[in-house]
Amino acid sequence: MAYADRNIGGSRIVAVVIVALIVAGMGYAFVTGLAYQFVKKKVEDLNAFDVKDPPPPPEEKPPPPPPDTPVPPPPVYSPPAIVQTPQVVQPTVITQNVVSTPDPRPEPKVEPRPEPPKPAGPPAVAKALVPKGQGSWVTNDDYPPAALRGEQQGTTRFTLSVDPSGRVTNCTITGSSGSALLDNTACNLLKRRARFGPAEDASGNKIPATYSNRFRWEIPKD
Repeated sequence: MAYADRNIGGSRIVAVVIVALIVAGMGYAFVTGLAYQFVKKKVEDLNAFDVKDPPPPPEEKPPPPPPDTPVPPPPVYSPPAIVQTPQVVQPTVITQNVVSTPDPRPEPKVEPRPEPPKPAGPPAVAKALVPKGQGSWVTNDDYPPAALRGEQQGTTRFTLSVDPSGRVTNCTITGSSGSALLDNTACNLLKRRARFGPAEDASGNKIPATYSNRFRWEIPKD
């Protein structure tokens, strides 16, 4: 009985050890499986939060190369002009003795051309013009008001052209008084007022003639 009890106790111990090993193996498997699931889940979480790598910094472009400085072409020197001196050929002079023979023909006579007739001048005056009423032709009473206001005065010299009837046909100023207004006034009055006894030639014919004189413009004193 004692031997059988010892065998039974040993068997129990062996069984207990086996059961303990089985339980330990199952526990190990269980723990290992849980650890595997935990690690797998963490890996998935990490994959869900994928951190992107920061973009690389922009590449710095190298500075453009400096522009090529154009190299001026070497100066072109034109060759000196070649001046050709023309050769002067001296002509050969052949001297011959020439004997001149007098021309038997007579020389033509050149008749002088008649001079053109000179233009006829004015007929000679045998009797001069005779002024009529000369003192009333121009007086200081005819002073233009504008000339009085400007205190203009002076001597007007004139020449009158008179026809054969003794009337004035033209008046020319030969010496100005210094005032165009006084000169024009004198001529206008003379052409209207001056009268003459006509001039005559040597045959007693009435002819045109000229008459020259002067008039002094003076501002009347109060």
